[in-house]
Amino acid sequence: MKNLSIKRIVRLSMVAAVYVALTLSLSFISYGNIQFRVAEMLMLLCFYKKDYGISLTIGCFIANLFSPMLIWDITFGTLATVLAVLLIYISPNIYVASLAPVITNGIIVGFELNKALSLPFFISCLEVAAGEFVCVSILGVAVFKLLEKNERFMTIIKS
Repeated sequence: MKNLSIKRIVRLSMVAAVYVALTLSLSFISYGNIQFRVAEMLMLLCFYKKDYGISLTIGCFIANLFSPMLIWDITFGTLATVLAVLLIYISPNIYVASLAPVITNGIIVGFELNKALSLPFFISCLEVAAGEFVCVSILGVAVFKLLEKNERFMTIIKS
C-alpha cells in the first residue's frame, strides 16, 4: 500500500468536502428524479488520478446522508458512484469517462426512484441520466479541458 502523506490525505479530504458542499449548497437541484448534481463533475478527477475515487465515494455517501430519500440514496447513490469510478479508471479518454456516471446513475438511481417512489423506471433513468450528462459530460468535460491547459493545476491534480 502506498504511503499516505498528510498532504495527500488533506487533498483527498478537500475533494470530498467540496463534493459535499456543492451538493448541499445546491440541494434544491441535487436530489430527486430531475437532478443536476453539479458536484458530479468532480468525478472526472478519477480520470487523472485513481485516488480521487475514494474522495468522491466518501463525499457522495456524506452528501446522501442529507437526502430526502436517506437510506435509498446512501445505498444506491453510493453504489452508482463506486461503479462509475471503476468505469472511469478504465476509460480511454475523458469523453468516455464522462459517460460512466451518466450510465451508472441513470440506471441505478432510476431503479432507486422506481422502487422507492414508484416512478416509471425508464423515464426516471432518462431524467437522472440527462442531469448527469449536463453536469459531467458537458459542464465537467468543458471545465477539465480548460484546466488541462494549466500545467501547474495538472501537476497538483496528478501528484
